[in-house]
Amino acid sequence: MSYEVAMAALADPTRRAILDLLRTRALCVGEMAMALPVSRPAVSQHLRVLSDAGLVTATSRGTRNFYAIDPEGVAALRGYLDAMWSDALAAFAREAERASERGADARHPDVPPTRTGDRP
Repeated sequence: MSYEVAMAALADPTRRAILDLLRTRALCVGEMAMALPVSRPAVSQHLRVLSDAGLVTATSRGTRNFYAIDPEGVAALRGYLDAMWSDALAAFAREAERASERGADARHPDVPPTRTGDRP
């Protein structure tokens, strides 16, 4: 699944809460419903969206389905966020280098110097 679908699925706070519950272990719908302020059918609907987005998987054990975070789906989302963070850090480093080359006053171009002769 693409990161766009995962981001859209995570726009809902209940779905984010479900993922938080699944961070440590697989759970069935009933266990999640007990920990959330929504009904079992609502949890099931949210799990469907998370599953369609590739963020959770279901495993049948007897009469219950246990849900867990899907590492592959989360990896796609993490890849996008890592790339975005790397780009932001690189842009910051480039701007810091430019500011350093222009001198200290270039960091705050709208602030007048405090003494005569402070500007190059």
